[in-house]
Amino acid sequence: MKHLVEVEKGREGADGAPSVGAAYRNAFLKDGFLTPIPGLDSCWDIFRLAVEKHPNNRMLGRREIVNGEVGKYVWLTYKEVYETVVKVGASIRSCGVQKGGRCGIYGANCPEWVISMEACNAHGIYCVPLYDTLGAGAVEFILCHAEVQIAFVEEKKIGEVLKTFPNSTKFLKTIVSFGNVNPEQKEEVGKHGLAIYSWDEFLLLGSDQQFDLPVKEKTDICTIMYTSGTTGDPKGVMISNRSIVSLISGIAHVLEYVNEQVTENDVYLSYLPLAHIFDRVIEEFFIFSGASIGFWRGDVKLLVEDLTELKPTIFCAVPRVLDRIYTGLQSKISSGGFLKQKLFNIAYRIKLQNMLKGKKHEEATSIFDKIVFSKIKQGLGGQVRIILSGAAPLARHVEEFLRVVTCAHVIQGYGLTETCAGTFVSLPNEISMLGTVGVPVQNVDVRLESVPEMGYDALSSTPRGEICIRGDTLFSGYHKREDLTKEVMIDGWFHTGDVGEWQPDGSLKIIDRKKNIFKLSQGEYVAVENLENIYGLVPDIDSIWIYGNSFESFLVAVINPNKEALERWAEQNEISGDFADLCKNSKAKEYILGELTKIGKEKKLKGFEFIKAIHLDPAPFDMERDLITPTFKKKRPQLLKYYQDVIDGPYKSSQ
Repeated sequence: MKHLVEVEKGREGADGAPSVGAAYRNAFLKDGFLTPIPGLDSCWDIFRLAVEKHPNNRMLGRREIVNGEVGKYVWLTYKEVYETVVKVGASIRSCGVQKGGRCGIYGANCPEWVISMEACNAHGIYCVPLYDTLGAGAVEFILCHAEVQIAFVEEKKIGEVLKTFPNSTKFLKTIVSFGNVNPEQKEEVGKHGLAIYSWDEFLLLGSDQQFDLPVKEKTDICTIMYTSGTTGDPKGVMISNRSIVSLISGIAHVLEYVNEQVTENDVYLSYLPLAHIFDRVIEEFFIFSGASIGFWRGDVKLLVEDLTELKPTIFCAVPRVLDRIYTGLQSKISSGGFLKQKLFNIAYRIKLQNMLKGKKHEEATSIFDKIVFSKIKQGLGGQVRIILSGAAPLARHVEEFLRVVTCAHVIQGYGLTETCAGTFVSLPNEISMLGTVGVPVQNVDVRLESVPEMGYDALSSTPRGEICIRGDTLFSGYHKREDLTKEVMIDGWFHTGDVGEWQPDGSLKIIDRKKNIFKLSQGEYVAVENLENIYGLVPDIDSIWIYGNSFESFLVAVINPNKEALERWAEQNEISGDFADLCKNSKAKEYILGELTKIGKEKKLKGFEFIKAIHLDPAPFDMERDLITPTFKKKRPQLLKYYQDVIDGPYKSSQ
């Protein structure tokens, strides 16, 4: 396959074991894995070397607030950040936290978050991020499970930490606010024998003490990153220095491979949670490159304004953000008048055709880029040249649209916390990779393992199976859960649980999830994620959850319709009512069900794979109701519990 080199032959399974496909790696690695970057042995080295090379470069920036008015970004240089990191590190050590100790960080992205992380890196202390979107229950679990001794906390989140008392105080001894501390908080913390400091107070705590930096090995754990999971307690994924520095090396070579690079002149908008591995490794790479990181204000409604002010050159997003951009642009285009719509459609069609013929996006229609698509580019700040999507699959039609209209490389990546995020990435100007996650990064081996019960054969002419990964970017195991580690790590291969399909060009398409399979009452297996991906192609819906079980003969679904699309349909059909009323309207349900049936027929689904009944919910699946994870994966048990009455209805009426 193009872009890949085979490193191990496939084989039939023995004694009932699944067969495995050939193992592949990036063709760039035909002579073996990359040699490590000299002097880069730990996450601390990433920052230390950047400070040495780029001391006066802008590193961390935030919007200035003057008299309640938001202003421009103000910056700390690499040297200034380093000086603060040294102070924070000394203060942490003065609290008795040694190498191998645990430090929690809880709050939205900000300069203090990164500074606290770098202080942990300097002293070999495990950085334990706490999700900004999690409630006190999960915060308490992580504080206790990871045995966190000191926690850096966003000022408005201190109350959430106090709710974990007294259970968390078995280990937790110090709290540091990113801002101020009020007298009531000091009193409450004092009752439990803990210390609490404002950020400014903490910076002075270790000022009269000297602490040598401990030796840090590649095998040392640098972070325990908890994955929210769709069921049960969060799992603590232990990530070593080796995993992150190997990934940094791989990203650098991938960019070199496609004649791109990140330099000290690049700018990144930090808004995806640093508590997730996706943003953490992206920011590590920007630091490695001596580039600038500007932080958003924490309000999604103000994101575009922050983009316009910061003018980032590389924009990372999860599909939900890109879906919103796509929907917003479609709405503007449809309301722009006949001539503007006509011009846009002509420009779009010509540019896409030229890209499909092999032309690079910047050469496809430079004239239309200037007179039609430049306004869209300005909406992202005007300087974005790479848009990277990760954390979940990006719909093919959204990816195609953005590749054409943004005047930027739009690439999709795939990885898990356990693989240190970046494992596959699509390549710029390779239009054949639309709808795929691209090729393996340049420091892993990948193979597929058959899943017979789902009909996936890793040795067929079109290999399909569970994605298995081997390489230095892999995690070091689940904290205090050796049983779970053994389940997914077999003979050095990490079993992802995701099902992939190799494409002729060597890219990989994610087609299913191994565990999300169930039987209907007639004995038919249903691969539910694959169906959700197919039905998700209907432009009139934003998201869909499909349900079935072995006691019933048909599928039902709960759907979040697209507001603009449903309201447009209602207007065309002279049906009145607001969005919530339309979702209850039987004709609206018939219409959406009809659209689902159309796509099912188009994709040649089997009869039992067609949805027979739906419920329209105007409120999107959200974290507030515990229906999705912070990375927007569906929590199926929680969805079932929440919508139980809704899905029981069609089943009861069919009896």
